[in-house]
Amino acid sequence: MRVPAATVLNRNERIFAANRASGNIAVAVGMAAGRARRMRVQEDGSLRVRFPNADEKTLEAIILNTAGGMTGGDRFNIDIAIGAGANLTAGTAAAEKIYRSLGPDASVAVTLKVGEAGRLAWLPQETILFDRARLSRRIDVDLAAGASLVMAEAVVFGRSAMDEIVMHGSLTDRWRVRRNGRLLFAETLRLDGEIAKKLTTQAIAAGGVAVATVLIVPGSDDKVAAVRALADTHVGEVGISAWNGIAVVRLCAESGAALHRDLAAVLAALDAPLPRLWLS
Repeated sequence: MRVPAATVLNRNERIFAANRASGNIAVAVGMAAGRARRMRVQEDGSLRVRFPNADEKTLEAIILNTAGGMTGGDRFNIDIAIGAGANLTAGTAAAEKIYRSLGPDASVAVTLKVGEAGRLAWLPQETILFDRARLSRRIDVDLAAGASLVMAEAVVFGRSAMDEIVMHGSLTDRWRVRRNGRLLFAETLRLDGEIAKKLTTQAIAAGGVAVATVLIVPGSDDKVAAVRALADTHVGEVGISAWNGIAVVRLCAESGAALHRDLAAVLAALDAPLPRLWLS
């Protein structure tokens, strides 16, 4: 008996969905005996978090994806809450790779909460998109009064050292930052369709294949001056502006390596506590 094509398609879709990776991390950090400590750690699926070192004031968290990358239909959720007065530097063990999708998006949802006088440095390594990759990412940040944030996200379109080109794909990156529930910063980046062609346009990347954004809260003219003092040393293009108590740095480069170099220099100028893996 011949099986209807629709039945085969539905069965294949169910098999595809059942084999997709998922991961969830929930971390709560607080102060105890004068030190930042882990209060709660939950892990599920292919995501793990490790704490390689801690000094008296700052805790470091490193996120690992045991699936080795993401593809269409994979879903990751990261939830980090920092209590009053606690400091956390959070990053990733390696660049996250987003592979070709057969249709659905790979989905990442990041929720960051920082309590009164708490400090968070959210500094994952680069996200690398392969040809025909599809990524939808959402980052929601809730800052209490007196909390501070340094957040950097970098995206590389293809592995430059291997001459890869991302001809087609989709990237949606949505950021929302609030202080005491009031919207402080909102941005949505969307690139869809002919990625390589769009990256050549002056208004997008002027031929670059690696971009990054750094958000600093609170931002100030001192932060702007520190970054602009590096103007003659950048490999790619770097610009910074400050307004309404925040500062934003934009970076664009011709390769992932060039972007990483400029980004590390910018973060150092901002006195951001770089994870040790950034320097290895």
